[in-house]
Amino acid sequence: MVKFSKSRHSLAGKLILSVGLLMIFCSIAFGFVFINFERRVLVKDLVNYAGATADLINQGIQYGMLTGRKDLIQQNVKVIGMGRTIRFIRVYSPDGKIRYSSQRGAADAPPPVDFKNVDALTTTHMIVGRGAGKTLLYITPILNRPQCYTAVCHFHAAGKNVLAVLEAGFYTNDVDRVVHDNMIATVLAGGLFVLVISVFLCIILYKLVSKPVALLEAGMKRIAGGDLDSPIDINTRDEMGLLARTFNSMTRDLKRYRLNMENWTHSLEDEVKRKTQEIMKTQEELVNTEKLSSLGRMSAGIAHELNSPLTGIVTFAHLLKGRLPDSNAEAHEDLQVVIDQAERCSKIIKGLLGFSRGAGFEMVEINLNSLVEAVIAMVSHQTRFYNIKFDLQLAGGLPPVLADPNQIQQVFLNMLINASDAMNEKGAITIATRSFPIEDGRQIVETEFTDTGPGIVEADIGKIFEPFYTTKPVGKGTGLGLSVSYGIIKKHGGDILVKSGPGRGATFLIRLPAGGKGGPNTDGEREKEKKRSGN
Repeated sequence: MVKFSKSRHSLAGKLILSVGLLMIFCSIAFGFVFINFERRVLVKDLVNYAGATADLINQGIQYGMLTGRKDLIQQNVKVIGMGRTIRFIRVYSPDGKIRYSSQRGAADAPPPVDFKNVDALTTTHMIVGRGAGKTLLYITPILNRPQCYTAVCHFHAAGKNVLAVLEAGFYTNDVDRVVHDNMIATVLAGGLFVLVISVFLCIILYKLVSKPVALLEAGMKRIAGGDLDSPIDINTRDEMGLLARTFNSMTRDLKRYRLNMENWTHSLEDEVKRKTQEIMKTQEELVNTEKLSSLGRMSAGIAHELNSPLTGIVTFAHLLKGRLPDSNAEAHEDLQVVIDQAERCSKIIKGLLGFSRGAGFEMVEINLNSLVEAVIAMVSHQTRFYNIKFDLQLAGGLPPVLADPNQIQQVFLNMLINASDAMNEKGAITIATRSFPIEDGRQIVETEFTDTGPGIVEADIGKIFEPFYTTKPVGKGTGLGLSVSYGIIKKHGGDILVKSGPGRGATFLIRLPAGGKGGPNTDGEREKEKKRSGN
């Protein structure tokens, strides 16, 4: 539930205070104008009443004066002066003395006007006194009319304009009471009006201003707290509704941005984790590569040391063979066996030396058939291949490829070793070469290695080229052979494919572009590679 803010500093409070003050000021101004207007109207009505009463008294006085009956004049003044709204009636002579009065003991009352120029007197009225003594004085001259100065009984000359002055005093209590009552009614009505308008104004401002502002404030606090799933429910078409829709749109954008940031953070974490694993694997690969490199250098040294004694054996065997008489055929045959076996050992050691020293990268044109035969000759004398039959299906007229012979030889040797391990050193390996064109017009030279082993399960086919992944028992493989071979072939612009299934053996297809993907190294670079490889 949204709380209505009663603070005078709130927008609704300021609006209510401003409108309330404005209504109070307008009500006071309206009441003042209305009461003054009503007072003037009432006073005007009282003056009109006073004038009518004065005319009635004036007629009675003139009749009494025409008939010469002063008692009639006094009686008329007294009777009319007994009216509820009449305070007194006085008739002054031109010298300022009271001749007739509705009140007793009023002979010494001061005259209301200056009688020095009484002929210039006109009808006038005024309000005198305060509180309950307020009186409306109506003063009018009694004129000398023709019927007065032409009558035989009258002694006034025709040149005398004013015969007497009539002064009538009227109570203003009724007017004051009506004005007072109307003032109270106006104040009460104005107060009630301000109260009712204020109540309706509070309700309207609560509905249109305070509640939407409170909803917006609550929405902003929710966003500050991280809650982006609670939109502001203001469905009006005014500015508040537009502001709420804009605010909800901003909230959706913030939510989408936060989700993107979270997804990006998770992706970054996964990428960092993957890269960390790759770095650790690469570090292990480097360690194992260094081990293999050290082992290769040590093997090369041993092979080199063994090559010298074997050369001596072959040399001295030839010398002994030359010293023996031709009649000793059995000795000649035995020495020939020694020479053949020693040369065989020397040939194997020379192949091992050439393979171990081939650290340089030199692109030359090579014939894969010749390279396959050289690798077969290298491994055929090893014990692990004694019970393995090699079936060579080498295509004639095979185009040359531009490659590093030592690295391709390493790939072929790795294929044979893996096949031997898969068959437990017993079975058959088929090696076939062929060439075929591809869509862009280039020729591809393909070398196929097929064994008769148990094959590779489908779940492992997608992983066999990953570094350090191996299905061999612990201590029998490092998981680097196929990964290194894959990298070598890719470096030459080629590809390695595998086809296998449980119980169907495994087939590896090594494809290289005829002529190579890149040109050979320059002469200077070749010399540097030879120096680094020790040639």
